[in-house]
Amino acid sequence: MPLTMYALTIPTFTRGFAALGGLLDKAEAFAVESGTPIDEFFRARLAPDMLPLSGQVQRASDTSKNAIARLTPVEVPRFPDDEQSFADLRERIAKTVTFFETVTPEHLEGSETREVTLNFPNLKVSFSGEDYLLRFVLPNFYFHLTTAYDILRHRGVPIGKADFIGRLD
Repeated sequence: MPLTMYALTIPTFTRGFAALGGLLDKAEAFAVESGTPIDEFFRARLAPDMLPLSGQVQRASDTSKNAIARLTPVEVPRFPDDEQSFADLRERIAKTVTFFETVTPEHLEGSETREVTLNFPNLKVSFSGEDYLLRFVLPNFYFHLTTAYDILRHRGVPIGKADFIGRLD
């Protein structure tokens, strides 16, 4: 597949969510096997000022969906952050991936030059679509996936690098 904005977004996000779903499956199985309450994983954090596992999944979903909203004219679904279980997190992942299945390469054509402006409380920054994707979206997406992995690994879930990277075929 040629390197396009579509190739850098939809397959990348979909693959990341497949790996994240696998991590949740392993965490839930580990909780059952070890007798650990699943809530200990769901609400686990690496540091007090960081989002819990549930928040990491929510932010990965929002980061990826919002990128498509900013890069295309496609209407993006909004999901409330009200997940209370691993089943709810899996459902959010599934809804996010289902949305990605509606995005076509044509939707992202020309988006590399589209201007994207982000407004933060103390900062306003503008990017080309390409810079937005490469300098903000992808690092942010992988930050939340990595943090979810790290939370589970820190809590003793037997996962490794191959679980994070996912299938290679």
